[in-house]
Amino acid sequence: MKNTIIKFFNFSIFLGIGLILLYFAFKGINFESLLNDLKNANYSWIGLSLVFAFFAYLSRAYRWKLLIEPLNYNPPLKNVFYAVMVGYIANLAFPRIGEITRCGSLTKSDKIPIDSLIGTVIIERAIDMIVLLLLLFVIFVAKIEYFGSFIKENVFIPIYNKFINAVDFPFYYWILIAAILAGFISLFYYFRRNLKRVKVIHKFRKLLRGVFAGIKTVTKMQNRWGFLLHTVIIWVMYFFMTYVVVFSIPATQSLKPIDGLFLLVIGGLGMAAPVQGGIGAFHWIVSSGLILYDISKTDGLVFATIQHESQVFLVLILGTFSLLMLFLNSRRQRKIIN
Repeated sequence: MKNTIIKFFNFSIFLGIGLILLYFAFKGINFESLLNDLKNANYSWIGLSLVFAFFAYLSRAYRWKLLIEPLNYNPPLKNVFYAVMVGYIANLAFPRIGEITRCGSLTKSDKIPIDSLIGTVIIERAIDMIVLLLLLFVIFVAKIEYFGSFIKENVFIPIYNKFINAVDFPFYYWILIAAILAGFISLFYYFRRNLKRVKVIHKFRKLLRGVFAGIKTVTKMQNRWGFLLHTVIIWVMYFFMTYVVVFSIPATQSLKPIDGLFLLVIGGLGMAAPVQGGIGAFHWIVSSGLILYDISKTDGLVFATIQHESQVFLVLILGTFSLLMLFLNSRRQRKIIN
């Protein structure tokens, strides 16, 4: 009961943040005009976007499988794909829980230790973050006079302010923190042998060993070129998934590929926000970015809504299908055992 209340509280907090961002994104918008534009959009381009998204998810599953193989497990690609999609649908409920959920799904279907899988996911997320930062640098340099101020005001300055706020403590606070850390380190060193016998500590050490084993898989991979290739494929598919949507409404049809790359990067930053499925954050940052092109806020929100909700629709369809297939596979396995 207590865990249920905590989960509901966390869900409500994240959803509340998303709804607040959504409110500010749509504040002052003529909804009749917005709905009319959504109705008149060319959904053939949206369908093509979903095709690119599907291949991105499939390539992501194959890349994850390459990371898992050095653990001496060889799960079927379909099971890995199902787990990836279950993770995406879980993120629609709780931000970032999808990574744990997909590991748990694959552990259940293929009996792979979840701690090792978590290590592989950490590697995946680190690689994707590096790619996103590289793309951010590319668009910053490519059109610094155009995108520079937007990225500076909406990305770099907020990060800088958060960092400054985090470190702007009185000096005696830092002395107190250092003293507490030194105390904990001293106590840990003094009681380290006794701590090893504590059941919880033992399990935690085992979990850490598994996570590090998963992280090390990137050094043991035999098919590193395949991993690199699928990383490129994933982001190329993400680019086309984003760019083709600009042709769905008249207001964005004149945007060029570099502009599509800009929308991909800022959209990725919006999706990384700690809210369910990037709701609100995605709509706000993408519509704000399109204002740089003298595209009205309403038209920007039409684009952001089409882009975001079409992807959510695809995740719901594929995620639900994946949940069903994992359930049927589990049921089939139980029948075989019995």
